[in-house]
Amino acid sequence: MQAGAAIKGILFDKDGTLLDYDESWLPVNRELAAIAACGDAALAKRLLRACGMDPDTGKIEPDSLLAAGNTKQIAEGLTAAGSPLSISELTERLDVLFAQAVDYAVPVADLAVHFSRLKKLGLRLGIASSDNERSIRLMAARFGITEYVDFIAGYDSGFGVKPEPGMVLGFCAATGLEPSQVAMVGDNNHDLHMGRNAGTGMTIAVLTGTGDRLSLSEADYCLDDITGLESLLA
Repeated sequence: MQAGAAIKGILFDKDGTLLDYDESWLPVNRELAAIAACGDAALAKRLLRACGMDPDTGKIEPDSLLAAGNTKQIAEGLTAAGSPLSISELTERLDVLFAQAVDYAVPVADLAVHFSRLKKLGLRLGIASSDNERSIRLMAARFGITEYVDFIAGYDSGFGVKPEPGMVLGFCAATGLEPSQVAMVGDNNHDLHMGRNAGTGMTIAVLTGTGDRLSLSEADYCLDDITGLESLLA
């Protein structure tokens, strides 16, 4: 069977998959650490390290909190590492920061062009992110893909969190597809494991985020970026 013969839908992660992680999120990570440290520069560096980012080089550890965690999980990690703010206050402030960050996000390609081409193949498309749903919808609107997206879920949408299977199952319920007809596309193992836990027909890793070929070796396929999907699934 050809790679895409049974695939009728694609569920995308957002950050590191549709958006270039380093270009879009390294400045945001520094800002969230500053917020969590209440302006204490030394503490901000310690918080970044605790959550998976080298404050000097900007390198992100694959599958770390900053690579794969949702807002609440990141807030919990920051508080555990020494932030004087409460988890609830941090979660609220970070959700606001992440929504504002959409204005500075950098896509990995012309998303409208590629989503349009995938829709012409008859594929149903969705986005499942550990970010909040508002931020995802703002991103989709900014880059002109709202009309092509059949399903959107964030950590706060009621489908559970990665790597639980709920977002995939929600996509299937919204589109009428079976999990075996869905390809899960992401840049870290939370995405791949969510796909596996839901029984997706395919897991596809991309290298525009925090993972590399070694850390993403569990994927069925590993692509440089999402522009390789059309030829893989056509």
